[in-house]
Order: sequence, then C-alpha cells, then structure tokens
Amino acid sequence: MAQRMDHTDVVNRRLGLQVGHGTRHRGHPLDTTRDVAIREAAMDLLSEIGYDRLTMDAVAARAHASKATIYRRWPGKAALVVDALNCSKGSIVEADTGSLKGDLAALGHGSCSQESRFNAQVMLGLITALAHDAELRDVFRERIIDPRTRIIRGIFERAVARGEVSTERNLDLLVSLFPALMIQQVLVTGELPGTDFASLVISDVILPLATAPSITAS
Repeated sequence: MAQRMDHTDVVNRRLGLQVGHGTRHRGHPLDTTRDVAIREAAMDLLSEIGYDRLTMDAVAARAHASKATIYRRWPGKAALVVDALNCSKGSIVEADTGSLKGDLAALGHGSCSQESRFNAQVMLGLITALAHDAELRDVFRERIIDPRTRIIRGIFERAVARGEVSTERNLDLLVSLFPALMIQQVLVTGELPGTDFASLVISDVILPLATAPSITAS
C-alpha cells in the first residue's frame, strides 16, 4: 500500500516542488544543475514577451534544455514562473526593531531594494495574467503572497502586543494596504515604486491609520 503523504508533501507536489528540495521519492537524487539556467530563461522570456505568450517550448529552447528536464522539476508554466520569481526576488527578511515605525521602515526598504525588485514589465505582465489565470493566481498566492502577508501581519501583531496599535484595529486592512498601494503604483505609472514612495505610504497612510485613537461610542 502506498505511503500516505503528509500535508507538506501535498503542498510541495501541488506547487511543483520536489520533496526534500532536490530529491525524488525513494531516495533517487534529482540533478539540479540546469535549474538556474531554466529559471533565468523563464525570467528573460517573461520580461520580453509576458506571461501569456510564454511557453515551456520557448523556455526549453532558451535554456538549451529538454522539455522533459523542465517537467521533471515543474508541472507547468505557473509553477516554473512563480519559482523563478521567488528565487530572483529572494526571501523577505522579518525585522524586529522594537517599534512599529522601525519594522515598517525595514519592510519598505527591503521591498524596494535593488535585489528584491522585479522588472516593471514583468510585474505589469504578471498582474494582468493573475486576473484571468486561476492556476497562476493560486501558486502565486501560496508561494509569494502568503509568506509575505504572514510577515506583515507579524509586524502589526507585535505592535498590538506593545500597545502601539489598538486591539480594535482591523489588522486585515492594515496588512493589505502596503502591497495594494505598491501594486497600484505599478499599474498607474508603469514603474516600480522606490524607497521614497514606500516611505510616504508608511508615514502618511499606514502609520497614521494604525496608531489613530479608537473611536468609542458616547
């Protein structure tokens, strides 16, 4: 009887990740030497032609790899593209400075650093594709949005525990503001927001809303 997979294995398989990061089931190693070239090819094509026109055939040709090699690592285009984006962007670092202002400043700086910024054309193409591609939307949320949302929520939960933010404040709204306004800036201007814009969003919108006195009924 086949062994029952735990929750982590199920999620990893859904996202196209090999269990054990680089190993197959039953102990057979997976050669990952072509992974970087494949991810880079996917990112280059994403920037040049957008998500909708990108195909696994085109990625294979650009990376000088077979489609079989690609499909052994990623089950489809959505999983490959999101994995490539995640690897190029790097993991978001959760700073705990001891204050809400300091934590948000660190978040804004990290989000807009040169190492973490995508090509603006890539972001515009992805935002458009997310609206109509359910598979891309699901994988993007699980691999990119959810981990970063947890970090932002942690910032506000610590602020609540310190007494900087009222327990009555709507944390779901606060958590959604920063990414929502950053994405809106991309859509409106066609350019990636920099640290100056991030600082304005934090100082003029998020902090005043988060720390505003609670309105109590008279």
